[in-house]
Amino acid sequence: MNFKKISLFGKDFTGSKIAFLLIASLCLTPLISPPIALAIGLVVAQLIGNPFSSLSHKAVNWLLKVAVVGLGFGMSVSSALQAGKEGFLFTVASISLTLTLGLLLGKLFGIDKKISKLISSGTAICGGSAIAAISPIIKADAKQISVSMGIVFLLNSIALFIFPSIGHYLHLTQHQFGIWCAIAIHDTSSVVGAADVYGPKALQIATTVKLARALWILPVSLLFAVFSKGSTKKIKVPYFIGLFILAIAINTYVPAVQHVSGYIVQGAKMALTLTLFLIGTSLTAKSLKVVGLKPLLQAVIIWGFISIGSLMVILHTIN
Repeated sequence: MNFKKISLFGKDFTGSKIAFLLIASLCLTPLISPPIALAIGLVVAQLIGNPFSSLSHKAVNWLLKVAVVGLGFGMSVSSALQAGKEGFLFTVASISLTLTLGLLLGKLFGIDKKISKLISSGTAICGGSAIAAISPIIKADAKQISVSMGIVFLLNSIALFIFPSIGHYLHLTQHQFGIWCAIAIHDTSSVVGAADVYGPKALQIATTVKLARALWILPVSLLFAVFSKGSTKKIKVPYFIGLFILAIAINTYVPAVQHVSGYIVQGAKMALTLTLFLIGTSLTAKSLKVVGLKPLLQAVIIWGFISIGSLMVILHTIN
């Protein structure tokens, strides 16, 4: 779509940039929920694209961290410990099984080894964050990273829309749904977005379990560094998880903060909504064409395995 240039404050802006900024601003209002923000982003990507694509990538990275830390101000230490304890065994089992299945399927389908590793780790741990952490260790190139990211973001988008509906259809409790989406949805942004739609308790549980899961980036990165002969110096530590834990502690033990914690959590949810809009704007038809059928099939199979398998276990073991 073509737009003429418009002069504002002595600078030239194209109409597409102004439209993009207006829509992004709308995502900061209570009118737009996380799934709707993602849907709007997908539509914007096809119609006008993202005129700030390079800035958006950096913004997504920081906004998600800000959102996660802010959500910590809505939790208590006791509830976080309980959620982390319950999700631990699920996390260990699901990561091990998902990685193993993913790598086996990659070999069976004859998929590029680096793409297979990125898709498997992204599905097993925490989506784009895991891919970003592992790609320099295994020396993945730009195409291998873009293929993996495209697949993960596509499946994340689908999950954000269908998981709450499945949860309601199966009458999952908020407790059950929080654990399920933390285990079965790839990226932290979609986990938090889906859980937020389902309810406040689901949001607390899902965020805690997902971030505990994200810590597994470290041992998995080390594993790939050893077997891929990569450098351990390139392993990225998710420091913001420490800030999330600190936020929970402050909210629990500093009573004065509890007077403003509600506003902080609200701001965090706004940041999350904007994050999902920006993620949606990255999913253009062009970016998805490079994905390829075999890598997509690999990702769908291992995602289906972890989604259905974890749901069955949760239904029979958690109330």
